[in-house]
Amino acid sequence: MTKVKKIVVDGVTYYSSKPTQNDSPIKIVILQRGWCMVGRFERKDNDCKLFDAAVIRKWGTTNGLGQIAKDGPTSETVLDSCNGVVEFDYLTVIAAISCSEIKWQNKL
Repeated sequence: MTKVKKIVVDGVTYYSSKPTQNDSPIKIVILQRGWCMVGRFERKDNDCKLFDAAVIRKWGTTNGLGQIAKDGPTSETVLDSCNGVVEFDYLTVIAAISCSEIKWQNKL
């Protein structure tokens, strides 16, 4: 779960819910219409977010998405950075695959 950070500036309280490296699990998420994305997954009710998200344009595998979930991206994998957060409704999720944190930690 995400750790919420709080800061007060001139009497106004601001909250940050962006996860740090170990706050949210890295997942490959398959969305409707063929979108395959990877990032740090967070879900609150039906609202989902992928932090440090990237579109998986080319899998570059011989064994499907499970291969890169387990072993990390190959030299043939092409990731297109989304430059931040991707938000989507949980009803658009077809499947989610948990990734190896160690293999993915420096790839996003």
